[in-house]
Amino acid sequence: MSSASATLDGERPHAAAVKALRVHRRRQWWPYGYMAPVLVVLGVVFGYSFVEVVHYSFYAGSIGSLVWVGTANYRELVSDPQFVHSMFNNFKLLLTVPIVTILALAIALMINTTFRGVRQYRAILFLPYILPATAMGLSFSYLLQGNGVLDNLLTTMHLRFLIHDWLGSPSWVMFSIGGVIVWQQLGFGVVVFSAALLAVPGETVEAARIDGASWWVVQRRILIPQIRRIIEFFVILQAIIVLSSVFTYVYVLTGGGPAYSSSVMEFYIYQNGFENGSIGIASAGAVVLLAVSSVFIALYLWVRIRAAKEGR
Repeated sequence: MSSASATLDGERPHAAAVKALRVHRRRQWWPYGYMAPVLVVLGVVFGYSFVEVVHYSFYAGSIGSLVWVGTANYRELVSDPQFVHSMFNNFKLLLTVPIVTILALAIALMINTTFRGVRQYRAILFLPYILPATAMGLSFSYLLQGNGVLDNLLTTMHLRFLIHDWLGSPSWVMFSIGGVIVWQQLGFGVVVFSAALLAVPGETVEAARIDGASWWVVQRRILIPQIRRIIEFFVILQAIIVLSSVFTYVYVLTGGGPAYSSSVMEFYIYQNGFENGSIGIASAGAVVLLAVSSVFIALYLWVRIRAAKEGR
């Protein structure tokens, strides 16, 4: 009798442990269950769209009368000077990424202190980011057009030698679009870097100052290394935005002109898909744009995974 009770007592803790383990495993899957409906919707909406775009990229003609052409659309893209120039313009606009990053980081470091009105300054800097891109494009079109606000201001200041055809010259139009992108994205960078700097422990900075570190040394040796991961995220995110989210600026400011000197890949896809009815060419261009953007998306995910592992 005693041996039987001992056996039961030994089995009960084991059974309880097994039950607790099963409950723990089920709880681990609960978050995925909550996410499942959203993931299914995203999979249907974006997954189906992606498959259809890839499918159409191998056909020519309209939706009602598609003809299989294989990889002819991709070969035509490579030989089309407008598409090559559009892709090159996207890569040109990538030069705005370091400019935005450096300016935003410099401003965030300068206002990373408590003084009267600092919140108002941050709000003013962030305001361009939340303004509609269409409204900004229209405003800058009036500002930069020939005999516009900027030209009149330069004339009043006797600086006519600085006047250029900002939106009508193939040599200057991409600089103008890049300037608008920098102005619009700068506030976002300032807010991101300011939030990261506020998370840096104040004791570290105070210890450095007590040891005699100058303001510049504190910024360069302590604050910037502390937010290095955030800077990496911001750079990659800005690269993705510049590659895939500048259509509105080009469409409103220049319409891709003069000729196609300010065309980007998004605008090229829009022209062929909606204006020219070339569904196959537009789909092939969209696949190429997705492939280029995927490189930066993969890099972004890799940086996040690495940061998560280092944070453990």
